[in-house]
Amino acid sequence: MKAIRRFSVRPVLPEPLRPLQELARNLRWSWHPETRDLLRSVDPDGWTSGGEDPVRLLGTVTAGRLAALAADRGFLRRLGVAVEDLRDYLTEPRWYQQTDARAGGELPRAIAYFSPEFGITPALPQYSGGLGILAGDHLKAASDLGAPLIGVGLLYRHGYFRQSLSPDGWQQEHYPVIDPHELPLTPLLEADGSRARVSLALPGGRTLTAQIWQVQVGRVPLLLLDSSVAENGPAERDVTDRLYGGGSEHRLLQEMLLGIGGMRAVRAFCRLTGHAEPEVFHMNEGHAGFLGPERVRELGELGIGFDAALRAVRAGTIFTTHTPVPAGIDRFAEDLVARHFGEGGELASLDLQALLGLGREPLGAAAPGGQPVREGEPAPFNMAVLGLRTAQRCNGVSTLHGHVSRGMFAGLWPGFDAEEAPIGSVTNGVHAPTWTADATRRLAEGSRSDTELWELRRSLREQLVHDVRARLRASWRQRGAGQAELGWVDEVFDPDVLTLGFARRVPSYKRLTLMLQDPDRLKALLLHPERPVQIVVAGKAHPADDGGKRLIQELVRFADDPAVRHRIVFLPDYGMGMARSLYAGCDVWLNNPLRPLEACGTSGMKAALNGCLNLSVRDGWWDEWFDPDFGWEIPTADGVAAAEPERRDAIEAAALYTLLEQQVAPCFYDRGVNGAGLPGRWLEMVRATLDRLAPRVLAERMLREYITGYYAPAAAAHRAMTAEAAGELAAFAERVTHEWPGVAVEHVEPGNEPPTLGGSVSLRVRVALGGLEPSAVEVQAVTGRVDGDDTLAEPGYVPLKATGGPDLAGRWTFEGELTLNRPGPFGYTVRVLPAHPLLAHRAELGLVAAAAPPG
Repeated sequence: MKAIRRFSVRPVLPEPLRPLQELARNLRWSWHPETRDLLRSVDPDGWTSGGEDPVRLLGTVTAGRLAALAADRGFLRRLGVAVEDLRDYLTEPRWYQQTDARAGGELPRAIAYFSPEFGITPALPQYSGGLGILAGDHLKAASDLGAPLIGVGLLYRHGYFRQSLSPDGWQQEHYPVIDPHELPLTPLLEADGSRARVSLALPGGRTLTAQIWQVQVGRVPLLLLDSSVAENGPAERDVTDRLYGGGSEHRLLQEMLLGIGGMRAVRAFCRLTGHAEPEVFHMNEGHAGFLGPERVRELGELGIGFDAALRAVRAGTIFTTHTPVPAGIDRFAEDLVARHFGEGGELASLDLQALLGLGREPLGAAAPGGQPVREGEPAPFNMAVLGLRTAQRCNGVSTLHGHVSRGMFAGLWPGFDAEEAPIGSVTNGVHAPTWTADATRRLAEGSRSDTELWELRRSLREQLVHDVRARLRASWRQRGAGQAELGWVDEVFDPDVLTLGFARRVPSYKRLTLMLQDPDRLKALLLHPERPVQIVVAGKAHPADDGGKRLIQELVRFADDPAVRHRIVFLPDYGMGMARSLYAGCDVWLNNPLRPLEACGTSGMKAALNGCLNLSVRDGWWDEWFDPDFGWEIPTADGVAAAEPERRDAIEAAALYTLLEQQVAPCFYDRGVNGAGLPGRWLEMVRATLDRLAPRVLAERMLREYITGYYAPAAAAHRAMTAEAAGELAAFAERVTHEWPGVAVEHVEPGNEPPTLGGSVSLRVRVALGGLEPSAVEVQAVTGRVDGDDTLAEPGYVPLKATGGPDLAGRWTFEGELTLNRPGPFGYTVRVLPAHPLLAHRAELGLVAAAAPPG
């Protein structure tokens, strides 16, 4: 018999223990070891059985235990120290309050950070993979630096799915119900004590209402919107049921709630708490893209027209794209979007066609999310395109991904080379206090002899072995095995064997089964008599991705083979708790995506924090920071490319096997170098990883780059973009666009040639400007080396100056000199661009007029 309603009966804490609630409800405990140790000591068994969740722990601890702790003077002293430490952490000035590193101008008073998922702790299961974990690390780093972020997301009543395996190795999904009252959440309340709400208008007179929950992540408030409220009908109540669940309309409603409802939640939070209103709005992927149109609507209510409001909104908005994979970008049928934003829907005060135009994919462009749009075909509404068109500053998440993104979205800026697309990059980072094992952290704070380092690595590997056995046993029991059949599990893995880890989501491009290309060769590696390898694998396929599920099943069936099952395992239900164990205990982190489809790949960064070496394709972050002292690169067969994917996989798998056979395993097992029975070169690489690589991969480094390179300039632009300035810029853009067909480079008159190194070339250019004045444009000479096709490489830009007035035909003359500082083939061209002090990038308006090539 099942209960029809569930709730938690919480004990009342004795007065001396009340501060425990303060510690438990601020998620700083999840990355602060001393607080975590204190909470664990309340009830060690309850801590473990409750999933290391202090809110759940305090809800189940016995009255007798509470009475004993309330009388324990030693415990109360530790509690007092922990609470004072938290209060100091929340109030003392930190880097943000003290820094003079204001390269982009005055720092913003507040920043709103929107993400569809946040991975902060397993106790708050609101994440599916790297995007959410990155968002969680972003908030934690902001808290540690004192940056005034407000996080905004959705509260999913079923979270992401829990994974198990069927007897034949097929992924099974389970969606446990999440009770907000059992989570570290506090409802946002109105002044009268009622719960704060936001509402969205839906077609047919329906309304989508959501309540606002608040989570405290150190110094950072996180607002989560929850549609499971009595005011909603059944369909609306289920909008926030599952992360990335449902069909197109369900996803559209989720993204409307995140962007539009999230903006309204931020306004309510600031009104009710007195928090500073954000000046900067950061979209972590396109899922929150509707926050831009919502802000346009807000400004419209102040009497500002659509174009001017859009310019004002763009000034303070940042968009981060996380994927070069089309399946990772949400695209909706335009008629579906029109139905929800047309008459009777949301944002009805906005011009519908103007709004649809913000997300419409350009005709014929290299598709940013699918096949190119052809003439006469309906153009999808693309959430990444919406993000790019409503943000003045955009970035990818590694140097390589920035390059890939510029090519992927180049069609939004026709006439410009892909590398000029206004998309920069900030390489992701990871939050060291979250992902570094306590033992690694303690050793890093003291001396690190080779012996100590090797003993640490073996100890962490041994802990991983015990964790693997426990998880594997539980998995086999779920698959139907009896306890008597599982004695072999006690022999799985060996704490002295080289251990590889591979754990991530399971889309096809991450190539979970590349290691299975040659099963016999893999078996030989696993069972080598002197230099064996053991591999732990984990990952979830999207519930709708049967292809990904087949890859898992293929891997599981291989790992089920009695001949190798003690050397390779698949662990179901990959999440943050398992990840920490893998990152700490593995010797080598394996990553073999199809290059360049891994935007960043932060799991290898987290492993590196613990001295784990990387073995990876040169993709994402590893492309920019690879060093032979940190690990190995898997050669890629880029020339084979997509035309022969099977051959490419075979070539790259063979390269992986060769690396393991000839370099990785021999390095780990070579114990004769230093005479102490230790692998000298291996330990040199571990030390280099900890000392030189780990400082680069930190989320604090990432956030400082966002603050100085994106947040500060965006705040300055936001402040400069008054209603008057926005109107002026909108009028400028309209006028320039109207006049641009009359703009042309009509003649280029070069100076004396051939030039010599160190000399210069004088240019005299006649330009037609239509009805524009020279002050409205910049005339540039674009210079650089040229290849055999006369394509400019590594171009430089030299502004040319207007001389005199227009001639009788209305043409203007511009002059300048090109300095020749490099020998060899050299070339130049001339072009005209719009120029206005409030434009952040030369390609921002997508207008350019270039000199015609000869012939």
